[in-house]
Amino acid sequence: MSDFTRIDHYLETHLDESISELSRLCSQPSVSAQNWGIKECAQLVGELLEKRGFDVTIEPTAGAPVVLAERAGRSAKTILFYNHYDVQPAEPLELWHNPPFVPTLKDGVLYGRGVNDDKGHITSRLFSIDALLATERELPCTIKFVIEGEEEVSSANLYSFVSDHRESLKADACIWEFGGVDHRDFPMQYLGLRGICYVELFVETANQDVHSGIGGSIFPNAAWRLVWALNSLKGPDERVRIPGFYDAVKPPSQRDIELMEALPNTGVQFQQQYGIANFIKGLQDDVHLRLAEVFEPACTVCGLSAGYEGPGLKTILPSKASAKVDFRLVPDQKPETVLKQLRAHLDAEGFSDVHIKYWGGEAPARTDPDDPFVHLVVDCAKSVYGKPMQIVPMVGGSGPNHIFMETLGIPIVTAGVSHPGAQTHAPNENLRLDLYLMGAKHIARILKQFGNAK
Repeated sequence: MSDFTRIDHYLETHLDESISELSRLCSQPSVSAQNWGIKECAQLVGELLEKRGFDVTIEPTAGAPVVLAERAGRSAKTILFYNHYDVQPAEPLELWHNPPFVPTLKDGVLYGRGVNDDKGHITSRLFSIDALLATERELPCTIKFVIEGEEEVSSANLYSFVSDHRESLKADACIWEFGGVDHRDFPMQYLGLRGICYVELFVETANQDVHSGIGGSIFPNAAWRLVWALNSLKGPDERVRIPGFYDAVKPPSQRDIELMEALPNTGVQFQQQYGIANFIKGLQDDVHLRLAEVFEPACTVCGLSAGYEGPGLKTILPSKASAKVDFRLVPDQKPETVLKQLRAHLDAEGFSDVHIKYWGGEAPARTDPDDPFVHLVVDCAKSVYGKPMQIVPMVGGSGPNHIFMETLGIPIVTAGVSHPGAQTHAPNENLRLDLYLMGAKHIARILKQFGNAK
């Protein structure tokens, strides 16, 4: 049998064991937003790595501990895996078909909080390592893991951690926390993430809510103040009105456009999945929609709160109002710059009374699509999926990849087990076992080919 035949046979015959391990990991809650089960989960992740012969340390931070692990391989060439063990809150609980922290297998699909984001990616990579050790008795290259517990709350302590541990994290390439297939089951290579600046705007106009008959004509209304402030941020043309906001925006290159043109249209899928009638700015289902999705910055009102929101009537003038807003950023925008621009804009527009709470932010970052490591990962996918891996130069979400690119100077690729119906961050988060197996096969090939490459 060829090397990959033996590796694949191991993975196919030991799948149940790996899913059992994943179920154990997902049974341990680790909700960073609620500080629930974080230290316990970090300890469990450390135990899983030690089981594979890794040297493991669990490093404290000002927030959640970070799990570091390393095992030397036949080649000194080193791959770093970045993952996170924290998960999103499971609420609303009533929408789950099964208890979120009781992983449930049904018809080849595993349901539970964290099975896809991101614990399924952790155990699938360990599964690949199991197969390599079982068939070759050693790893083909040196492998390191950095697994944090604050990704779902903006990785507040990761930048300083990576900076302080740059020597122990030194590697030749990095495989990011996620990856998978699109709606056609084509494997996708996502090479970049937009940045984010997340804020809460709030205003207080009185020390208590006021009868609207008394104050409606003579008192300032916190809800109106906030609505007017929000209205100043973006116009009906969908363009952000903050001075200087677009100054640092780097337009997509011709290579980016070529890669986006090679991707399938997604508009119809979005309309069916989310029940929307049309796209903003008159965008149609073509390459312009795909380019706008990831290469244009955005300002999104994520939530609004003011006054009485219960059933029936309550005639009050709200004394307080708040809104949560995110700015999705593209190269070369920076969250700290946008934060300063936002403050200056509100002051200039007469809204110095609108306060800003900065919840967190991350800069955008991306890998060169023609990097040799990208080609290796793409080439390794075809024998697993039977379809060519398609390169997506950037996606609309955000994450701390910029920290590793800036500090370690290494290419970052994606390879994983997800699919569009995985319900990430939503009730009934799920994982398809067929994709879990293929994801493990892909990682095994990457590690072996990387170790053998000159």
